[in-house]
Amino acid sequence: MGIDGILGTREKSTTSSRRKWLKKREMWLVVLGVILHAVYMLSIFDIYFKTPIVHGMDPVKPRFNAPAKRLVLLVADGLRADKFYEPDSEGNFRAPFLRSVIQNQGRWGVSHARPPTESRPGHVAIIAGFYEDPSAVTKGWKANPVEFDSVFNQSRHTISFGSPDIVPIFCAALPHSTWNSYPHDFEDFATDASFLDEWSFDQFQSLLNRSNEDPKLKELLLQDNLVIFLHLLGCDSNGHAHRPFSSIYLNNVKVVDHIAERMYNLLEGYFMDNRTAYIFTADHGMSDKGSHGDGHPTNTDTPLVVWGAGVKHAKPVSETNHSDCGFRFIDEHAHDAPTPEEWGLNHIERVDVNQADIAPLMSTLLGLPCPVNSVGNLPLEYINLNEAERVEAVLANTKQILNQFLRKSYIKQLNSFYFKPFKPLAQYTPIMDRIEELISVRDYEAAMKLSENLRTLALQGLHYFQTYDWLMLMSVITLGYIGWMICLLLHVLQSYTSLPGNILQEPAFHQRHKTRKVYLWGCLLMGLISIKLILEHSPPLYHAYVAMTVFLWTQILSEYRFMLALWRYFRGRKFDYIVKLLIISALSIFILEFLVNSFTKRELYTWCFLIVGIVASFHLFNSIPWRSGIPIFVFISCWFLSVFTLMPAEIPDNNQLVIASGAMIIIIGIAARWLDLHTEGNKYWLSICKHEMEKPRFPMLFHIQALLVGLASVMVWLSTSHRTEKQELLVIHQLINWSIAGFSMVLPLFSENGLLSRLTSIFLGFAPPFLLLSIGYEAVFYNAFALVLMSWILFENALLHGSKGKKFPPYSSNMDENDVLENDNRCLQLSDVRIPLIFLVLFNVAFFGTGNFASIASFEISSVYRFITVFSPFLMAALLIFKLFIPFLLVVCTFSAITKLLRVPRLGCYFLVILLSDVMTIHFFFLVRTKGSWMEIGNSISHFGIVSAQVVFVLLLFALTNIYTKDIHIKSASSSSRKLM
Repeated sequence: MGIDGILGTREKSTTSSRRKWLKKREMWLVVLGVILHAVYMLSIFDIYFKTPIVHGMDPVKPRFNAPAKRLVLLVADGLRADKFYEPDSEGNFRAPFLRSVIQNQGRWGVSHARPPTESRPGHVAIIAGFYEDPSAVTKGWKANPVEFDSVFNQSRHTISFGSPDIVPIFCAALPHSTWNSYPHDFEDFATDASFLDEWSFDQFQSLLNRSNEDPKLKELLLQDNLVIFLHLLGCDSNGHAHRPFSSIYLNNVKVVDHIAERMYNLLEGYFMDNRTAYIFTADHGMSDKGSHGDGHPTNTDTPLVVWGAGVKHAKPVSETNHSDCGFRFIDEHAHDAPTPEEWGLNHIERVDVNQADIAPLMSTLLGLPCPVNSVGNLPLEYINLNEAERVEAVLANTKQILNQFLRKSYIKQLNSFYFKPFKPLAQYTPIMDRIEELISVRDYEAAMKLSENLRTLALQGLHYFQTYDWLMLMSVITLGYIGWMICLLLHVLQSYTSLPGNILQEPAFHQRHKTRKVYLWGCLLMGLISIKLILEHSPPLYHAYVAMTVFLWTQILSEYRFMLALWRYFRGRKFDYIVKLLIISALSIFILEFLVNSFTKRELYTWCFLIVGIVASFHLFNSIPWRSGIPIFVFISCWFLSVFTLMPAEIPDNNQLVIASGAMIIIIGIAARWLDLHTEGNKYWLSICKHEMEKPRFPMLFHIQALLVGLASVMVWLSTSHRTEKQELLVIHQLINWSIAGFSMVLPLFSENGLLSRLTSIFLGFAPPFLLLSIGYEAVFYNAFALVLMSWILFENALLHGSKGKKFPPYSSNMDENDVLENDNRCLQLSDVRIPLIFLVLFNVAFFGTGNFASIASFEISSVYRFITVFSPFLMAALLIFKLFIPFLLVVCTFSAITKLLRVPRLGCYFLVILLSDVMTIHFFFLVRTKGSWMEIGNSISHFGIVSAQVVFVLLLFALTNIYTKDIHIKSASSSSRKLM
């Protein structure tokens, strides 16, 4: 009688053609999985991150006289609001000129930036009025992936000086502009970068001086609708290099204030017409660590000071002009945000804005049309206009946003068979007529309210059309993932399990002629959908999404005979078997959901290993003798590993800990070597140890590997001491480090082929490069993780021998020949689901044990200084990624060894790993965020990407580790039985 597998007894195929067909199918299944995950990974950019820019709208000219003739925009890159407004340690304010402006002749507030708080997105929001086109991420925020309108485009002429990374974005293709930027070489982090700000001012001052001798330049400067833009990079560079609490950064605040004062005096003395408006702000702030990009208030809160022509003067705070209206800014700040006491500005009205609101503010001050893609709301509290002009300004802003909505609606209606309009604005014309009527009868208050409501509806309509295709695309992608998982499950059931004779009576490749109708209907459906997508002018990727999904479900329906037989088989099973199946399925989903949550809460792994340590050790106490020491070892190793997910993701420097870890690695290696040589006669070690007394090929190999680990520890101490003493790392030191790391990784290939011998050699072989790339507690994690992997092997080995007394032991030596697959592997059983589940848990711990995905971008660059000291981003990134790979390699090597130990098909387990990980992929697909901090948005994308990429990543690791594990020798069950007898 055969074993009781998932589907009962499997009949042996009598033809080699079926095996060939299955091999070919397997290859195509892997290729399909790679293509499918690559295509579906791109879907989030069509669903969540589609460009907001549309073309074809006409600018809306405001119907009032411009309050200002020219406008000066000063952007202090990287200046955070608190460092600008607060006093220094002596009680003196760092920006005395702009503070006097706030108190006497202008308005002030905080401009709230939307993540990603980077230089390009911030300047696009300020100057163009919309939040950065997400496709610019792939261009490093440098190029213009999509052309867009800006205040500079609408101006008569723009004069700009500043950084080569910002000024050319807006002026390089602008014919009516005069601009210049300094060379990239000027951006030196080793110096005080405030001279860059002085450079920008000096360039403009020399331009004004030249105009006295150049009549054409003088005429250009005297024109109206002139924009002057100075990009001041000093605070950003000094913040990165010296942190925002440094004296250099804080002194740079005084520098930009002095530049603002000199600009004001220079222009007022030059033009002498009081027709110049001034705006001082920043594109983003700076975190305490000297970085930016996320949604922390230190990055999103930037100063805003506006004064000059057309701007209201300071206004005292009162109950009526500063109340909480429930409005939330783009960075989730409340409208009624309290002003810190230390700023000393509580008595003056504060008017906060969203960063994109600055663009319509500049346009209104100059009497220009708003940029056509702007989504900013005009902040009326800054502008000094009469009541009629205020309504006209808001109406122009409303019409510009409404035009965007109408254009998007028109494009979508033009390309849709069944168009669903945005109902609140289905009849917008009567609203516009009503506003014009109210203005004509001078009911400005009602006209203002109606205009603002219409603007709000237009913004909601823009969001509606931005997400118009979400339901269709998400349904297609979800069905595609489910179809892929069903295909994998059917393949595993057909190829790696024991099946009842009535299911595989007829080879699958002979059934093709019976499924032609299914393929015909699938092709017909795909054809109809493709025609519809073509007529709707859908993007090419839409065709790929639908084609993948239809293809997968056609494949599933082509297996209808097998699924019907499977259904009949399950109906005939006993009730307790169905309950067991449901319990294991529920437990698997629970573990996968646990893994999903662990991506954001690393502490869950602590509880996981604390509980697993107790449960596994108790289970082993009941099945094997406690004298073996295995239950205690499993308990201690799990509890040891549980500590690391409580550690900070940003690893603190601890050189002594790294050196101590080297000693710990050697001790673990010696213990494993001793067990490998002195545990003969113990059945719980018999399968994993190699006790033959023949002389090994390289008897000194273990000693060489231990010596290399010790040398790596010495080099860690030597290299770090040079760096702390600010001495240059000698070339000979770098060569030694490279030699130790490279040589040690080759040595495991020459070790003995017993399971414990080979895995110990792999552990010792990858220890030197990991130590040389470590800066703190992650070196100890390497030891703890290896001990848990060893516990997994011992646990599986205990289960292997603990089944001796059962009626049908799952790993019995007298299995029926029908239950044996190729390469002497046995069929998979229901209980074998634990192997891919444990693999997924350990695979994620390998990644999250010493940090999380967000910390990759902030890895301490000092961890690669032992190999390279000259800045080389690609080589440094490669070394950091290789460091991440080492724990993964250990997991996959252990997984491969366990499949050999248990005689289960490794490729079958690989397909189960991908199937289970895709349950997580679907969950992460729905967790992708489009709002919140850039860290949250980026993490949601990266989590989805990490799990999606596992189909390729795990396969590549299998191929790589196969070099080390392919010749691992496991004693056969029969020989083991004879030794035990």
